[in-house]
Amino acid sequence: MKSIITVIIAATLVVFTPTKAQTPEEKGLNISKKAELADNGWGNYSSTSVMTLKNRNGQTTTRKTHGYFMEVEGDGDKSLTIFDTPKDVKGTASMTFTHKVGDDDQWLYLPSIKRVKRISSSNKSGPFMGSEFAFEDLSSQEVEKYKHKYIGLVKLNGVVCYKLERYPIAKTSGYKKVIAYLNKENYRPEKVIFYDRKDSKLKTLTYSSYKKYAGKYWRANQMKMVNHQNGKETLLNFSNMKFNDETITEETYTQNSLKRAK
Repeated sequence: MKSIITVIIAATLVVFTPTKAQTPEEKGLNISKKAELADNGWGNYSSTSVMTLKNRNGQTTTRKTHGYFMEVEGDGDKSLTIFDTPKDVKGTASMTFTHKVGDDDQWLYLPSIKRVKRISSSNKSGPFMGSEFAFEDLSSQEVEKYKHKYIGLVKLNGVVCYKLERYPIAKTSGYKKVIAYLNKENYRPEKVIFYDRKDSKLKTLTYSSYKKYAGKYWRANQMKMVNHQNGKETLLNFSNMKFNDETITEETYTQNSLKRAK
């Protein structure tokens, strides 16, 4: 039988043994995993959007789109975006299969030549349909695609946020690093700043007009991408979000359906 002194010493060691502090990299990864977990399980949804392109002189061009989004268990998400107006881009469709590991698969259907064009990994840093969003911005932001680093807690427009640095693993990414601000309360993104391969500030994406769907899933009804290097902006306003859309199936995401997209 252990003596009372032995028991007390053992208990003291348990109580006062310090826990190993997380490194900024470990904490950043854990926060990113919690953010991913907080948004798991949404299944699928559809939406419509208005894309407004603004040049450095303030002139604007408006395009209308609709899209379909599907969550894939064990991998990245799938998305399909179709342009409805104006006439010169009507019927153009973009499809993305995001992967947790390796390059994403992306295609663009151009109705003017009735051809599906595969977007190579080396071209994914290019602009999507003349907007300030790159093709790689269309992919779901999987945890595995980055190295993560926790910077600290900051207030952003009165909201307490985790500030994280993320470094893309893919050498074909157009970004050297990304700074993400995640709402501390619910992990939704509030702002993302993108730095180019020369580590110069390139773009800022701001999320606003959030709404909670299905009692759990936050979606921003407005996203604004500002390019600090060319003075251009792209504003996306979303509407008509419908979760558990029964019209969305695996057949929605084929190259043949891309050609027939309406």
